[in-house]
Amino acid sequence: MPIVGVLFGGSAALLRQGFPPFLPGLGELGYRDGQNVTIQYRTAEGQYERLPALVSELVAGKANVIVALASPASMAAKTVSSTVPVVFAIAGDPVALGLVASLNRPGGNITGATFLSIELTAKQLELLHELSPNTRTVGFLINSEVPDLEAQTTRAQAAARSLGLALQVVNARAEDDFEAAFVALAEQHAGALLVGGDEFLISQSARIAELAARHKLPTLAGLRVFPARGGLASYGASLAEALHQAGLYVGRILNGNKPADLPVVQATKFELVINLKTAKALGLTVPPLLLATADEVIE
Repeated sequence: MPIVGVLFGGSAALLRQGFPPFLPGLGELGYRDGQNVTIQYRTAEGQYERLPALVSELVAGKANVIVALASPASMAAKTVSSTVPVVFAIAGDPVALGLVASLNRPGGNITGATFLSIELTAKQLELLHELSPNTRTVGFLINSEVPDLEAQTTRAQAAARSLGLALQVVNARAEDDFEAAFVALAEQHAGALLVGGDEFLISQSARIAELAARHKLPTLAGLRVFPARGGLASYGASLAEALHQAGLYVGRILNGNKPADLPVVQATKFELVINLKTAKALGLTVPPLLLATADEVIE
């Protein structure tokens, strides 16, 4: 049976929660795990330096295709192998990251789907400002280990300036960093927080939500897992859609298509999720228009 290797820089628990939409996509091309394809999983548990070794394991194990979830895994896969087909599902710009030559003509052994989280930063800050209109300083929580850090911070700073807001960037690259990051936000009088696009930060959604509640800090992230774990809100492209597309592409590659001939797919579905219980705990009144346009309201 062909082997599909799945590479993720975050936790195995987060992968189990988010990965299922990939399987129906793969199934549409006739492939089912354990029947006519074997799926092998590798997770770095937030330690991105482990990713190249994990790619090497998959290559040595004769993986026919590698599925790279998020930018760190995709960059590691590109660095380690230029021959094994790679299908990514990432938040960033694959051209800017050097993964593909262009969206329409990837040109190498890599293609996939992008859900444009960096491009949505301005909209995320705008929504956060609507949820917390008296805020003048917004925190931006990032992981300094991500490959597209500069693009994330540059876009966030420009978006904050356009809204007349000050942006306070704080870093968390390990579990022990979160307490200090929130203390720094308090010292800078931040009135709200935007969580950067990164699988380690998303895997720590419950921890971030708990600290945000303790510090009375309205917080928005890019994926719906954040409000589901107690955060205030999320706005971003559908991760399920990107993973489904990745499944389709893996099936097509197993059927003989080359990654170079499969254009990168961009997100078309975007979701706003609001946790009304968290809003009430923070003393916020969610604007009726936001509630009406939200794709999901958690009560």
